[in-house]
Amino acid sequence: MSPLSSQRRRVVVGVGGGIAAYKACGVIRHFTEAGDDVRVVPTESALQFVGRATFEALSGNPVHTGVFADVPEVPHVRLGQEADLVVVAPATADLMARVAAGRADDLLTATLLTARCPVVFAPAMHTEMWEHPATVDNVATLRRRGTVVIEPASGRLTGKDTGPGRLPEPDEIAAIAELLAERADALPRSLDGRHLVISAGGTREPLDPVRFLGNRSSGKQGYALARVAAQRGAQVTLVSGYTSDLAPPSAVTVVPVRTAQDMQTAVREAAGHADAVIMAAAVADFRPSTVATSKIKKGADEPDTVPLTRNDDILAGLVAARADGELRAETAIVGFAAETGDENGDVLTHARAKFARKKCDLLVVNAVGEGKAFEMDSNAGWILSTDGSETALAHGSKALMASRVLDALTPLLAPTTADGQCTNTGDSR
Repeated sequence: MSPLSSQRRRVVVGVGGGIAAYKACGVIRHFTEAGDDVRVVPTESALQFVGRATFEALSGNPVHTGVFADVPEVPHVRLGQEADLVVVAPATADLMARVAAGRADDLLTATLLTARCPVVFAPAMHTEMWEHPATVDNVATLRRRGTVVIEPASGRLTGKDTGPGRLPEPDEIAAIAELLAERADALPRSLDGRHLVISAGGTREPLDPVRFLGNRSSGKQGYALARVAAQRGAQVTLVSGYTSDLAPPSAVTVVPVRTAQDMQTAVREAAGHADAVIMAAAVADFRPSTVATSKIKKGADEPDTVPLTRNDDILAGLVAARADGELRAETAIVGFAAETGDENGDVLTHARAKFARKKCDLLVVNAVGEGKAFEMDSNAGWILSTDGSETALAHGSKALMASRVLDALTPLLAPTTADGQCTNTGDSR
């Protein structure tokens, strides 16, 4: 059972008839291993790619495609009515067209008409089909009705084609679905047309070709922010330091960096036309003053001390650049603070002092320590705002925290016109 679930959920996994249907097996396995009761509802075309026996073996339940199977149980109504979550992967252009039109000509489309729980579509098709006006209209219709249609990945498609339309990996589809199970309204299209720059992961400051100064950041919170922002419609540039082998989120541009100075350069370059910058990375405060060109050996020549040089404060530099006109006055800036209490005060005491120094628009505060924040899949904390409010963030997944941070950020963004241009050119902060 999912660690964030209090009871066994009833999950319907719909499978459309595309070559990516094999990836649905990974989605099914995620939910069955979490302890959920999974019913797989493929289309007839899907069974041309993956056999019925595979879906039945993975789910532990019988698999049907038509409304006349097991008639006394009325599955075309009951499955949707009783579901806690519906995930459709892959969602083909044809399947989304039929659902948008309100068709109920097989078990899957009938189930989708009766479902009142969160419904997630993971599209997969060739780029030309994804970008066709008919598909664009169908996706807009489904989203307007409350269905979450996630952004597809870009990459290798069937044959030699490459572009947007690739099905995201099963783990990412499951992560988005799990977020909606925690919070059904976590993915509004509130960031359409916005450009967000998000930093993530830890930096590594080299001491010699082998050793470095670093920290325990996994990058999970920054990657969750990037994933949720992209699924809310934003163009996302993710400046990523070192992470715990995280896969790049779909529909996100990733800029890899190594050191704090690399991150500073990349963030400043990307922030020039951004609507917001979120500094979720764990940036090293110091770097070795000199870097040895060969491995430092033990023995008579080993140093007694390692002199350190302070790195520039990237967050403070962004705020200063905005004040000096080097960044747009409308660019919202969000900082993160990992804090511990000590004899001089608790976590919030130190966070308030940091917020006053940094002068960013929001500061997200995490209490860190053994089993807290770093390297974990869940998080808790507070959001401090320039209006004086302090919002507690109850414990939940890092994706859930990301959705709450973006909720707090969205009202700070300058209004836009119909063509996506900012209407405010003055500094309203």
